[in-house]
Amino acid sequence: MKRSHKGFTLVEILIVVIILGILAAIVIPQFTQASTEARLSNLKTNLQTVRSQLLLYSTQHRDTPPGALFATQMTQWSDISGDVSATPDATHTFGPYIQSIPMNPISNLNTVRIVTGATTVFAAPTTDGAWWYNSTTGEFRADLTDTWTAPDGSKYNTF
Repeated sequence: MKRSHKGFTLVEILIVVIILGILAAIVIPQFTQASTEARLSNLKTNLQTVRSQLLLYSTQHRDTPPGALFATQMTQWSDISGDVSATPDATHTFGPYIQSIPMNPISNLNTVRIVTGATTVFAAPTTDGAWWYNSTTGEFRADLTDTWTAPDGSKYNTF
């Protein structure tokens, strides 16, 4: 009697699994790097957007950046002195500059650490935050620990 030979042998299946493993080992690091580069690009875009809106705010408010009420002043209507209103009226004609504080794609947070003082130098936090803002100078940057490093070796918090 002739035996019918259906299916794959164990050796054939192992060869296919090994080939798939090799292909995965080649492709996965490329996806990881692409993901990191996408987050970095998103971080830079968010910084550029907020910084341009901060410049517009300062220009419209007699070269004065938003104060300690940063989130409110950037997301609501304001008058020339920086007082805010949830709705526009005859005196609150400026803004809103952004819809909400953007998410930091590295830390996945949208909080803002606000500091004051013209001589305040940026110091990396001990835990990751989202954003760092100096209400005296108007400086705005990522608020990340030094452990976050871009593929080119630069620190994310120096952008």
